[in-house]
Amino acid sequence: MAKTRAVDPYKAGEQLCDALTRADMVLPGLAVDTASPRLRLIHLGTVRADVAVMHARVIRGGGDCDGQCRAAAPA
Repeated sequence: MAKTRAVDPYKAGEQLCDALTRADMVLPGLAVDTASPRLRLIHLGTVRADVAVMHARVIRGGGDCDGQCRAAAPA
């Protein structure tokens, strides 16, 4: 079994947040899970179904979400 490379969860969370911001998207619950520091987990939180669909659209297409993401996902 291949070993996974240790990644700082705070840096990973910042990178994800930056990428989401550039795509004009918001994950209001994005945070490092401090209850399990050895696992280096990042909590992505919950979002409304319409926001999840917008995130899926961007991930699948690699593009933006037609300017609708910020309006659909208030901070």
